[in-house]
Amino acid sequence: MGDLALGARSGHDGPEERPGRPDGLPDGADGTGPEPRQRDHAAGDGDGGGTPGDDEAAGGQPKKPRSFWKELPLLIGIALVLALLIKTFLVQAFSIPSASMMNTLQEGDRVLVDKLTPWFGSEPERGEVIVFHDPAGWLEGEPVPETNFVQKGLSWIGLMPSAEEKDLIKRVIGVGGDTVECNGTGPVRLNGKPLDEPYVMPGNTPCTVDKNGGQFKVKVPDGMLWVMGDHRQDSMDSRYHQHDKNKGFVPVDSVVGRAVVIAWPPTRWATLPVPDTFDQPGLNAALGAAPGVLGLAGAVPLVLWRRKAVLKVTARPARLSGGRTAG
Repeated sequence: MGDLALGARSGHDGPEERPGRPDGLPDGADGTGPEPRQRDHAAGDGDGGGTPGDDEAAGGQPKKPRSFWKELPLLIGIALVLALLIKTFLVQAFSIPSASMMNTLQEGDRVLVDKLTPWFGSEPERGEVIVFHDPAGWLEGEPVPETNFVQKGLSWIGLMPSAEEKDLIKRVIGVGGDTVECNGTGPVRLNGKPLDEPYVMPGNTPCTVDKNGGQFKVKVPDGMLWVMGDHRQDSMDSRYHQHDKNKGFVPVDSVVGRAVVIAWPPTRWATLPVPDTFDQPGLNAALGAAPGVLGLAGAVPLVLWRRKAVLKVTARPARLSGGRTAG
């Protein structure tokens, strides 16, 4: 009977201890033994704690990145649009095809032209090197370099200098209102002031002694420019087009922009600043006369006011005298 009672307690009165665990702890509590079954279920319930395979089993598919070849056309399209916008509104590259601006610019140089500033109403100033459209057939008869389809496309979007556009590059000597003249071999005189021109090609004289335009005296109309090349003896500039419809002047509206830097070749890299000769005092005739004009404008109202005051004082006794006589 005692054996029967013992068997009843071990089968119904409590959990039976497993062999090999005399301390009574469950399996896995001290890091040994098999993992609890509940942990396996929790790992696959889709709350982020599972493996990628669990997500796929739940129906979610991971997004695959686009291949490089699918992205490439989009990247090229964006780059072309940006290049076109930069060429149209900001900066454009131009190639120097001749020696008319030596030694400042040499044949084959690539210059970057600022096209943004004119959009804000800024006009070219004396001493600047500018690129402008052919104003009146200056390039008539000049050969145009042949280009292939690729070169034309790259030129159109601004990745290469344009070889077909009829543009010229010269230095601004006079702006609207200026008087520019050349006598003998020079120097060039601007509003009566002689110009020291260190940018003129070594060995050249500032003025050319010839009857085709080398000797001149002109007054620049408003909205026009007088331009000359730095290679004075090899530049068909404003001097030699005085018989065209613009009388040799370049309309401000024809200006593409100011050349600001020589970008290619790397050994020729340099900026193109305005020479100091154009900063000398008294060069601007209009500004030199401005103080006198302003003084005259201020004096006229003062004189009129004083004259009116004198007339009042003079007329007042006459009215009083008349009043007394009548009274």
